[in-house]
Amino acid sequence: MSTLFTRIIHGEIPAQKVLEDDRYLAFLDIRPIRPGHTLVIPKIEHDYLFTLDDETLAGLLPFAKRVVPALEQVTGCKRVGVMVAGLEVPHTHLHLVPMNAISDLNFAHAKEGTAEALAAMGDRVREALRG
Repeated sequence: MSTLFTRIIHGEIPAQKVLEDDRYLAFLDIRPIRPGHTLVIPKIEHDYLFTLDDETLAGLLPFAKRVVPALEQVTGCKRVGVMVAGLEVPHTHLHLVPMNAISDLNFAHAKEGTAEALAAMGDRVREALRG
């Protein structure tokens, strides 16, 4: 059975995809803890970050790094925090969270994003990525 994220990769579930290549995908979290909260995943379906093959693991952070300047530009945050929780969906993923304080990295702040707000943020991030 495919994970929710694999279904997003295959276009079966809509998502605000902001960056994609043949190995990785970055898309906005539908329950952001901060505006611009982005998930970065490998396209291979694999549950646990620390059991990924070395090549896939080695490429994940450089791919995620490409998204960070766009998130900083669009949100005006001081930093983009990175979290790996890995319990919500059994598919390896990084959380990129625009933040101004460590307290911003708190899932208690998560709330469902509206389709309109997510689409607007997705447009802004994609535009910033195009430079």
